[in-house]
Amino acid sequence: MAEANTILRSINLDGETVCVDIFARPDGSFGFDEYRRDPEDGRGWFSIGHHGTQAFDSADAALRAARQAVAWLDDALPD
Repeated sequence: MAEANTILRSINLDGETVCVDIFARPDGSFGFDEYRRDPEDGRGWFSIGHHGTQAFDSADAALRAARQAVAWLDDALPD
């Protein structure tokens, strides 16, 4: 069984149908992706950002990149 990524932080857009996850990989690298879910669809969250293959040296670096890539993220985070 392959090891799974560990979600370190999940930031939701109002309405909780869109989020950005910051995660750690089993290989020690970090990443992020943007996800969406539709409440009427029971399949759960799916990637809409397609950023999950990018690798970063730290969770902070992944978050900085996410803030650059995801338009709504800066408004959802405190200063």
